[in-house]
Amino acid sequence: MSYTQPGRDINPRDSVLKVRKTVDFVITGSGKAPQWNQTQWSNLPQAGGKPTDYSTRFKILYSDTGIYCLFNCSDRKITATRNADFLDLYNEDVVEAFFHPDESQPLYFEYELSPLNYELPIMVPNFKGRFYGWRPWNYEGARKTRHATYIEKDGTAVLSWTAEFFIPYSLLTPLPNVPPVKGTRWRANFYRIDYDNGDAEWSWQLTRTNFHDYERFGTLEFD
Repeated sequence: MSYTQPGRDINPRDSVLKVRKTVDFVITGSGKAPQWNQTQWSNLPQAGGKPTDYSTRFKILYSDTGIYCLFNCSDRKITATRNADFLDLYNEDVVEAFFHPDESQPLYFEYELSPLNYELPIMVPNFKGRFYGWRPWNYEGARKTRHATYIEKDGTAVLSWTAEFFIPYSLLTPLPNVPPVKGTRWRANFYRIDYDNGDAEWSWQLTRTNFHDYERFGTLEFD
């Protein structure tokens, strides 16, 4: 789970994204729920790998029970063969979200979702660049995510794919600063990897070494 990206000399804390509150709604994978109209798209610039004309954007909302994310990825070829959860999804087409609620702890949550709707939810302890993911325990009921994907086609030609998912606060237990309330700030980052012709990478905030460079995450402010 390591992808080299160029660094930059700005403070990522200056990049603050306001997260609006919503009522809970059904995840379908299409991103057509009216609640998504409450917020705007944020673009993910390409951050590394082979140059491509694909675009990537995301939205985020929060409710009393969890975090909602929506990704839209233009594409012409779906590179995804893994057909189970908790596999190395990052070696094929994937979107990723990282949430670091408490900066005093080197511990954050990573979520990956493939175009085939398989997921990788893990908690990551990161000690001075030494990190590894741990699978959730008792991953059922109210602790399970909800997720769905949709591949848009024109006939047989792929146009894009959409990933929509919900992360319950109960899954983030016992991370501090959860659940968020109005004014709460979390560090976070959002990514995409595509493997059409060698890997291409997109990142909301550019990191210096790999996607786990949490000191370079941006900031979410819950509204």
